[in-house]
Amino acid sequence: MSAHISNTRPEPDQVLVDIVDYVLNYRIDSKLAYQTARNCLIDTLGCGLEALEYPACTKLLGPIVPGTVVPNGAKVPGTQFQLDPVQAAFNIGAMIRWLDFNDTWLAAEWGHPSDNLGGILATADWVSRNAVAAGKKPLTMRDVLTGMIKAHEIQGCIALENSFNKVGLDHVLLVKVASTAVVAQMLGLSRDEIINAVSLAWVDGQSLRTYRHAPNTGSRKSWAAGDATSRAVRLALMAKTGEMGYPSVLTAKTWGFYDVSFRGQPFRFQRPYGSYVMENVLFKISFPAEFHSQTAVECAMTLHQQLKASGKNVDDIAKITIRTHEACIRIIDKQGPLNNPADRDHCIQYMIAIPIIFGRLTAADYEDNIANDPRIDALRAKTHCVEDPQFTADYHDPDKRSIANALTVEFTDGSKLDEVVCEYPIGHKRRRGDGIPLLEAKFRTNLARRFPKKQQDAILAASLDQATLEAMPVNEYVDLYVI
Repeated sequence: MSAHISNTRPEPDQVLVDIVDYVLNYRIDSKLAYQTARNCLIDTLGCGLEALEYPACTKLLGPIVPGTVVPNGAKVPGTQFQLDPVQAAFNIGAMIRWLDFNDTWLAAEWGHPSDNLGGILATADWVSRNAVAAGKKPLTMRDVLTGMIKAHEIQGCIALENSFNKVGLDHVLLVKVASTAVVAQMLGLSRDEIINAVSLAWVDGQSLRTYRHAPNTGSRKSWAAGDATSRAVRLALMAKTGEMGYPSVLTAKTWGFYDVSFRGQPFRFQRPYGSYVMENVLFKISFPAEFHSQTAVECAMTLHQQLKASGKNVDDIAKITIRTHEACIRIIDKQGPLNNPADRDHCIQYMIAIPIIFGRLTAADYEDNIANDPRIDALRAKTHCVEDPQFTADYHDPDKRSIANALTVEFTDGSKLDEVVCEYPIGHKRRRGDGIPLLEAKFRTNLARRFPKKQQDAILAASLDQATLEAMPVNEYVDLYVI
């Protein structure tokens, strides 16, 4: 005999309601959040421009059907593409994430909240171009910054206490959810329609993390966020047509997300939605490396100089010990063959070997011509991680949010260098004073990869002044990036 199951349609899950009411009703008053969002915007777009130098990325860009023309479509920065908002979101999202160089959020779940910019910017640009064509006012870049702050907050606050990686799901799930909510609001959906849209994001089949881990690490990790944020635009547009939602998508017994995908556990929340995540987000400023390794790479750069001063070379190294936090070991402690750039930029042994040997770490250092240097794998084999429980505790402490690593080099003659410790990377909130000038320099470098000086100057004039940027129509700002 089967158990009776009520077919009475329930009220929407509280998690859905909280997300949607935040997107619709919460007023962002934090000056710091808007300043950080502006820095996040230019850094994120700069990362996308650098990715355009890599054919593995550019081969995925453009319309699905070559030659497709979309009147008033969204433009893709650094290219001549003008696309429907779904495909534009994929293009922008894939560019942003390709080199693993945009911002990061670390908690029970990690991720890159600026991945949401793919959907946000594509939608805002498309809406604005159609508004102008109809004689109406376009959205402004302040609207884009507001959307970024709210998408960061949704993704980051869910991530604080809920680990999707521990159940094998990829963090781009949260990009899809956050982008869906913010994009739906930009499209003018009603409260009920946005709830429907967000429920559709949760009910989707979610990406497995297998493309981030041995033995399957591969390039999908570089376009997965583009896929997620473009899917968000698609779902929001479907909800706008009146497509129904699924109110108990999370809590439904047997068939809901909690029971199917989260081991029956409901989400936990540390804080209500506000602007905390944008204010505390981590920027990757110096190195295109998985963020749990950023401080280790800083340490390795110091060791490169110390090694030169000691008169020894990498052949004299017998052992390297990385004292680190648990999340680092779980994600990027990797031995054995590394098969491609996506494998290498998620291996902490590789990411410290390069700076110790060469005194640098750039995106090009993950390519085969560098990886074939036999000294790299020889040094990797001598490098081992050990967890420091205090580093792990400080990583989860909301008042510290450290990402600590410490490196010790021992030589074949029995001598060793003093341990080098770095708790907070240059992109951390605690180092904003040092970091923002370097972030702006990174943006200038990335602009110079793609645009002549006159165009660079126009972009900088619009981007580096808060009031100027916020007041600018979205379509006019995006037009600055067209080649």
